Amino acid sequence: VRGNVAPVVVAWLLSPPQRAMASALVNAATFQAPDAKKEEFRKYLERSGVIDALTKVLVGLYEEPEKPANALDFIKMTLGAPTGVDVEALKADNEQLKLKCDEMQAKLDEANKKLEELQGGEES
Repeated sequence: VRGNVAPVVVAWLLSPPQRAMASALVNAATFQAPDAKKEEFRKYLERSGVIDALTKVLVGLYEEPEKPANALDFIKMTLGAPTGVDVEALKADNEQLKLKCDEMQAKLDEANKKLEELQGGEES
């Protein structure tokens, strides 16, 4: 993520009242801190990967097909994931396991149907 993409993504995701509040907070911070200090802090966040991490989390939330009931919990959970965990690989594994589960459920349903047929034939 380059430049000021994260603030744009964040601003885009906020409602107009939230944007106004965020703008007021940014303006208050601007009033309190000199430009050089702000720029140094922004560079620090960029160097340390905070901007990239926040952007990835927000984009992930945006791309989530079923939005979580609590977006803040989603962000906390995603940011709090242990380092070295490949979230995309885990999602792919989860999808494969869901398919396998559906397949096994279909086989179980078929076996139960055959069992009922056999038991019904014995009772005659």
